[in-house]
Amino acid sequence: MILADGIPSPSQGVWYLGPFPLRAYAIAILIGGFLAYRILVRRYAARGGPAEKVPDVVVWAVVFGIIGARLYHVVTSPAAYFGPDGDLVRILYIWQGGLGIWGAISLGAVGAWIGLRRAGLRFAPFADALAPGLLVAQAVGRLGNWFNQELFGSPTTLPWGLRVDDAVARAVGFPAGTLFHPTFLYELLWNLAAAAFLVWLDRRFRLGHGRVFWLYVMLYTAGRGWIEMLRVDDAQHVLGLRLNVWTAIIVFTTALVAFLVTTRRHPGRDETVWLPGRQPDEPEPASDGEPDSASDGEPDSTSDGEPDSASDGEPGSASDGEPTDGSITPPHGVGVSDPAERQGSVDAAAPGAPVEPPGPSGGRGTPHG
Repeated sequence: MILADGIPSPSQGVWYLGPFPLRAYAIAILIGGFLAYRILVRRYAARGGPAEKVPDVVVWAVVFGIIGARLYHVVTSPAAYFGPDGDLVRILYIWQGGLGIWGAISLGAVGAWIGLRRAGLRFAPFADALAPGLLVAQAVGRLGNWFNQELFGSPTTLPWGLRVDDAVARAVGFPAGTLFHPTFLYELLWNLAAAAFLVWLDRRFRLGHGRVFWLYVMLYTAGRGWIEMLRVDDAQHVLGLRLNVWTAIIVFTTALVAFLVTTRRHPGRDETVWLPGRQPDEPEPASDGEPDSASDGEPDSTSDGEPDSASDGEPGSASDGEPTDGSITPPHGVGVSDPAERQGSVDAAAPGAPVEPPGPSGGRGTPHG
């Protein structure tokens, strides 16, 4: 079994494609970043965010995040760069490792904020959509530490202890063959579980206004705190604790307060992802090509001054059931009572029939023979 002698470390962390090195550390970060991007796009679109704006914002976040990650590492591990044997040029060698997640998140958030402001978008919905993907990216990125045989924990006799090269073990003050806690694996599993938990919480309670992001910060720092205390690599210590442990405690407390305040002030999910006054105009509904009486400029029967069928005495086929052949048929019992006169009125209204002017008595005259 592979665990009989512990988890082996990869024998190689760099491959060459001609003169170009392919480093496992960089590949792990790229794969993690790609997965985080895909998760972000889907979650942001589900929150009503414009997916086409995401690439521009991500560029700002990544550039600032890389700078912040490197600066944090340099500040917290200055000996390699500012010590007696330090070399300032090595600050640029990020492919050799040394990226602090605290700096990456801090300055990366600043970069994302700048990109979002330029696009007219709010920060909180974007951060909530990004949070689970960040945990996935961090989980995959820890594989780079495994390939580099770095940042492992203290010695252990557990069957899943990590076996490193003898030279690496001796460099940290332990004999060859010592097994160490595979902190890369602990953090990988913790982050994946936290990502799944975040997704479930978000669906169950419809979290918004940055609360998913604050939960991400709390979950990550809670795991990072106890995992950090297992590590044996050199680090700055303050009051007996590693600096990263103190950072985790402070950041966790800050995130907890922010989560509670936000929950009280803004329950539920964000109503819009847009900044005030920056939301695009809603498209007008498509017209069916049929003008109506209120919008086509043509007057209708109630406004053109012409009487309608209900008021002009002219019956229509749709309202009185009588034929519309031009004949005039007075109502029953009104005007004409004699059948002959009724027949004469019909004949007089027929097309082509001569019409005599009324006689002295007001009645119709008789046709001349």
